[in-house]
Amino acid sequence: MTRNFQPSGDPDLGGDFAAEGEDLPALLERLLGESQGRTQKDLAAEAGISYPTLNAWMNRTRGTSRIDPERLRAMVEVFRRWGVRTTPREFFASVGRPVPGPSGDEREAQLLKLYRQLPESRQRALVKNAEAMLQLSRTV
Repeated sequence: MTRNFQPSGDPDLGGDFAAEGEDLPALLERLLGESQGRTQKDLAAEAGISYPTLNAWMNRTRGTSRIDPERLRAMVEVFRRWGVRTTPREFFASVGRPVPGPSGDEREAQLLKLYRQLPESRQRALVKNAEAMLQLSRTV
């Protein structure tokens, strides 16, 4: 089967190289095939994921919709180090989730600085609001 990959935009800004409708196992299979001799075990080790977990995703015996976003980002970074073109958008789309915004160090530092200036009750409220926004973004 031939797939047409059409990049749309800058990969660092979330441009997409994925085949439309590709789920995580299909995406990983394709990217591993492009990574010159790398294996599931190599990916698991470098991304900090247990091999049995990664293998279960690949064999579709474990669901992928609740994978921690940091694990998805870790796999993106591993493939990029290996010289394989991929994006966070590709990975998040493959598990049916919207792509979180970029996590720039300056933005995170600003948010943390503001958080630390709030009284404890406001900090708790801010965390609850952020959790609610995250839940809403997963249902939209």
